Order: sequence, then structure tokens, then C-alpha cells
Amino acid sequence: MVRKAPLDDYIVETLMPDLIGHDRSPSSFIVFVKLWQDSGGPGRRLQVSLSTLAVETGLSKSSVQAAIRHLRKRGYVATRRSSETAVPVHTVLAPWRN
Repeated sequence: MVRKAPLDDYIVETLMPDLIGHDRSPSSFIVFVKLWQDSGGPGRRLQVSLSTLAVETGLSKSSVQAAIRHLRKRGYVATRRSSETAVPVHTVLAPWRN
């Protein structure tokens, strides 16, 4: 079992208002927090399908896809796939720590 990582203050104080208020993407915040918790924190990888993320967050699959795309664009998540049909491997990033 993966050890849950505590959220950085930055996530609640800065990232949440940025993603929800400025970007108008609350689903991105929800997906980021879910990936952070389930992976064990920044720099850790998590292999999880979009469908599983949708079920576990209560979002639609298309909302999860859009959220992942937005998080990748903003530099908060990196995603790899071994093939088009493979379950993606997401790496949670914390660029504010650099």
C-alpha cells in the first residue's frame, strides 16, 4: 500500500484558488489532489486509468481527461503510456518546490 502524502500548504493556499478561480477548472484541482494522495506525493508514479479516476473522484471520464490535459500543460503532472491503449502512468510534480 502506498503511503499517503500530506498536502503542501501551497496546494491549498495557492494552487486551489489558481486552478478553481483563475483557470475555472475545479476538476483539475480535484484530480491533482487525488493523484497526489494516491501516488504518495511529488516525484512518485501512479498507474491509473481515466475510468478509475472518474469513479474515485465522482467526475466524468471526459472531465478527468480535460483535467489531466490541463495539469500537464501547467506542469503539475507528467504522463507516459507504453502504447495508445495502455493504462497511463502519471507522475505528480511540485514545481513550486524548485
